Amino acid sequence: MRKSWMLTAILLMVVLVVSACGSKTTDNGSSNGAQASNELEQIKSAGTMKVGMMGTYRPYNFLNDNKEMDGFDADIAREVAKRLGVEVEFVSQEFSGLTPSLQSKKIDAIISQMTITDERKQALDFSEGYITNQVKIIVKNDNNDITKLEDFKGKTIGVGLGTNDETYLRNEVLPKVGDFTIKTYDDVITSLKDLDAGRIDATINNLYALKPIIDSNGFKIKAVGEPIKSDQAGIAVRKNNPELVAALNEALQGMKDDGTYNTIFKKWFGEEPAQ
Repeated sequence: MRKSWMLTAILLMVVLVVSACGSKTTDNGSSNGAQASNELEQIKSAGTMKVGMMGTYRPYNFLNDNKEMDGFDADIAREVAKRLGVEVEFVSQEFSGLTPSLQSKKIDAIISQMTITDERKQALDFSEGYITNQVKIIVKNDNNDITKLEDFKGKTIGVGLGTNDETYLRNEVLPKVGDFTIKTYDDVITSLKDLDAGRIDATINNLYALKPIIDSNGFKIKAVGEPIKSDQAGIAVRKNNPELVAALNEALQGMKDDGTYNTIFKKWFGEEPAQ
């Protein structure tokens, strides 16, 4: 009886060990499988692509009268999601918080006029550029002292916080021009209000972004001089996502090939996109 009991106990222990090993293997296998599945598959499996954008940057992205996300970027996001076979969910926040939200997997992509730069490409992957923007100097109507970057010396210049324009002013213009003050803003309209009120001397921005804000607010400001630079915005995703980037590029190219892109562009800017 004693030997029989001991044999039974040993067999039970063996069964438990084997079961534990099997469970561990299964868990690891499941975990590895989840890690191995690429983010394009995860988005398709979820049926939704979470897209981050400011929501305060008319005509690119803004909340319309129905409190729905609207604008050029929003239409691009909807069409891209449609071609991926999923719905789009918009997540609105300040521009400076978009990259941290992407890195922490709160969103799947940024479609919010994020300029493609070498610095950003170290931390993010980008689609091909989906729009080219020309950036100009903006001043008050009665300001004839600032027409070029060299005139920034000793002045206060406003710019969007965390934007490529801020990096450009700090890393390229300041060393070249000399000392001037940079004041940062979380949204475009506040910077233009300060410019109109004389609290800053100038700002820089692209022309498409300015017209609707100026028209709706009656700001007495103007663009001066030649464009100081030209930027391309792309769709940003987390690093090491070749399948997702390829799918985004395919969607964007398909939109251009069948005329959908031109239709969206003309809807928001009233002209054909530059070739």
